[in-house]
Amino acid sequence: MALDYHKCAEEIVRYVGGRENLISAAHCATRLRLVVADNSKINVKAVENVDGVKGTFSSNGQFQVIIGTGTVNKVYDEFLKITGMSAATKDDVKAAAAAKAPLWRRLLKVVGDVFVPILPAIVASGLMMGLVEALGHAIPGFSDTDWYNWLDMVANTAFAYLPVIVAVSAARVFGGNIFLGAVIGLLMIHSNLVNAWSVASYEGTIPTWHLLLFTVKRVGYQGHVIPVIIAVWLMSTVEKWLHKHVPEMIDLFVTPLCTVLVTAFLTFTIIGPIFSTAETYVLNFAQWLITVGFGIGAAAMGAIYPITVVMGLHHMYNVIEAGMLAEGGKNIWMPIASAANFAQFGACLAVGVKTHNAKRKAVAVPSSLSASLGITEPAIFGVNLRLFKPFVCGMIGGAVGAWFGSVSRIGASAYGVTGIPGYLTIDKPLQYTFLLLIAGGTAFVLTMISWKEAAEVADAPAAAAESAGQTASAPAESSQTVKEVVEDVPASLSKVIIKSSAGEICQPVDGTVIPYTKIPDPTFASGALGQGVGIEPKGEIIYAPCDGEISSVAESKHAIGITGANDQELLIHVGVDTVEMNGDGFEPLVKEGDHVHCGQPLLRYSLEKIKAAGHPDTVVVLLTNSDDYENVQYGEDLNR
Repeated sequence: MALDYHKCAEEIVRYVGGRENLISAAHCATRLRLVVADNSKINVKAVENVDGVKGTFSSNGQFQVIIGTGTVNKVYDEFLKITGMSAATKDDVKAAAAAKAPLWRRLLKVVGDVFVPILPAIVASGLMMGLVEALGHAIPGFSDTDWYNWLDMVANTAFAYLPVIVAVSAARVFGGNIFLGAVIGLLMIHSNLVNAWSVASYEGTIPTWHLLLFTVKRVGYQGHVIPVIIAVWLMSTVEKWLHKHVPEMIDLFVTPLCTVLVTAFLTFTIIGPIFSTAETYVLNFAQWLITVGFGIGAAAMGAIYPITVVMGLHHMYNVIEAGMLAEGGKNIWMPIASAANFAQFGACLAVGVKTHNAKRKAVAVPSSLSASLGITEPAIFGVNLRLFKPFVCGMIGGAVGAWFGSVSRIGASAYGVTGIPGYLTIDKPLQYTFLLLIAGGTAFVLTMISWKEAAEVADAPAAAAESAGQTASAPAESSQTVKEVVEDVPASLSKVIIKSSAGEICQPVDGTVIPYTKIPDPTFASGALGQGVGIEPKGEIIYAPCDGEISSVAESKHAIGITGANDQELLIHVGVDTVEMNGDGFEPLVKEGDHVHCGQPLLRYSLEKIKAAGHPDTVVVLLTNSDDYENVQYGEDLNR
């Protein structure tokens, strides 16, 4: 009897909580991919009992309903008619699922997505700036030479035009035209504007524009990050709206023109003034805070300082330093800034020392060197802020170091230099050495203790190679303690069982590998859940077969989903029909949202209990979105 596509779709809608519980829906070759508002409203068993549904599972914030090739598209068409929803792509669904993440995580992800592509530029520039500045202070007369001026120009180019680089990258992230993004970035540092780094020493009144009801100061945004990202987000939003509403005949010139005009006006009249006001408040607050007794205020500013770097507000502190020196005193702000910067160096260096990820190490080590010379942007944006814990450890180290600098009454005879070059201007070199050791050392130790490689995604090929020789006496840690792991990580982790254009998946447990078509379960064997293998296991611990994020842990504890490199969606299912065991004999060692390292223990299970319950013990390893990739291969033949 032919499947009633309308009835199938209607019942799925009903059991996932109705139209009001649906956010987005798409389909792949075999499955409906749904993003729902409240997962608790899904009646999973009822969905699985719908005629035409072969199973369900959750992955990456999506509830996926397995229907099958050639049928899912017809059910999907009826699904759209019933719900009144618009057709969406898999990327749309992924974006909708990501939008359900906590706000702080989404904001950090945006900053990370913007800065990852531009890291080579700012790391190289930051390191060179620190070295050139140090040479200028160390060698008398060198700062007046042509060589110094040329090297200084080469070194600071990425930072002098940082808003442009950030704007281009942000436009790519937000889906806007990258060339319009470049225009917005250039506008914000236009030569007609007073350079933001020169405002403190600007003679006379800052010129203004009078635009409608707004009085706009003609000041650039050199060194700023957040207002640039906000401006480009606005630009991308305006551009997309115009593309949808402007007739195609005039879209080519009307949309870019209006996008730039609207974005530029709102940036200089609203976004800019808001941050200008914020700068004033932060500056006044900082001036007051460092006067609070017994170094408490200095400690607070040592902690807050990196946050103002993220916001692009830290250059205004030159006003405080210049004022202190103009009054004939010494610059007591410099030790605070130096402690904060050197603490970020310590945290970044700890990441570089501890990480097994070759790419991360290649960024962290030179970034930490740059931070030790007073240029912290590469360390903050490239490493510490993205991993978050190192950033917080750096804040703590900065607070402790700044407190010591305050109570030791350390001061400087100039401003603009921190870190190691600060020795050239400091009045108490010995105490300054202790300050750097305290700030950097505190951040280094805290990062080494609190940040775990297992909590972040590492390089799959390198990690797999290392993990193959790793033993359980020193396993990669997960968010939970791995208790009494007595087995060695299996040699099978050196074997590839699934290979595609997206990457390689290793064998997570010792045993005999069989094709997915021979798995003793019709749903797995049909390929409805994707291609892969079955493993007749010898061990009782499942290890991560790749680096990635845990996308799901079944309530019955017998199955784990992992999102690997290039959005690979991996399902590891221990046994057939073991859902009926209700978790008896299974002990997950990770939880949803954990980032795992290849070779990390994921799940402990009992072969004896599985057999006693009368179920096949085959471990199923499937690339559930294998239809997304080319050249999918699987089985033991890949290692010959």
